[in-house]
Amino acid sequence: MPTTAPAFADATASDSALRRFLHGLPGVDAVGLEARAASLGTRSIKTTAKAYAIDLAISMIDLTTLEGADTPGKVRALAAKAVHPDPTDRTTPRTAAVCVYPDMAATAVAALAGSGVKVASVATAFPAGRAALDVKLADVRDAVAAGADEIDMVIDRGAFLSGRYLKVYEEILAVKAECGSARLKVIFETGELSTYDNIRRASWLGMLAGADFIKTSTGKVGVNATPANTLLMLEAVRDFRARTGVQIGVKPAGGIRTSKDAVKFLVLVNETAGEDWLDNHWFRFGASSLLNDLLMQRQKLSTGRYSGPDYVTVD
Repeated sequence: MPTTAPAFADATASDSALRRFLHGLPGVDAVGLEARAASLGTRSIKTTAKAYAIDLAISMIDLTTLEGADTPGKVRALAAKAVHPDPTDRTTPRTAAVCVYPDMAATAVAALAGSGVKVASVATAFPAGRAALDVKLADVRDAVAAGADEIDMVIDRGAFLSGRYLKVYEEILAVKAECGSARLKVIFETGELSTYDNIRRASWLGMLAGADFIKTSTGKVGVNATPANTLLMLEAVRDFRARTGVQIGVKPAGGIRTSKDAVKFLVLVNETAGEDWLDNHWFRFGASSLLNDLLMQRQKLSTGRYSGPDYVTVD
């Protein structure tokens, strides 16, 4: 099966070739990476730019509910919030998407019809990814058949960590083939990959296999999105486009809860990948509670008063 980047066909010809390519990537200077991420996080954002950044961040949110207790009513309420995040101010941007389990995708599709808000569905035995390939592909087919616009898959971290890179690559290819016109986000679960070198390798592996987005985390483990791991992935998509002409999106997910955090990530995007990624077609936040803080900060900028959490809906 072809990859997104024909220029790297030799790199994906065999398990040994893929291993040579991935282990031939430059090693990550962990101290330098974390220092740069910390430095960019100290950038001062003035009032006008802050207002722009808050609206941009709202428009980039994949508003998410991935709980065993999810109900159709909860999904419909989340969809309503995605379309009108602040019912008292219709100038508030809509979120990019609502992200749900496959069995809730049809409910989300119906609730969001005509709104322009996408439906994203996790799949491939999310979050552990521990299932046979045919089960994972059936999971994807169900979500696509229900009308999902985007599929968020998890890689087999066990295969990756044991060096079976071609297995991971071929699984992503198979999932991509089932997506049809739906865009594919490939989740690495960076908190389980242990090293920055592994995160860089996973980023390139996902892009070579045709990911439309690379995504940090499921939000279900102790360490999720961080400025450092997101910076590393932004460097990867920047370098991939420079070599192939193909642009890939990035989605940090899990642990991003405040407007201040979101603005720091937007600075990372601008300073690392560039302005082309400052759009919800290429950058997303996987979040649930983040939207409420962004709305409170937005209200404060527009009214001069801090309304507090009682003035936003509870998810």
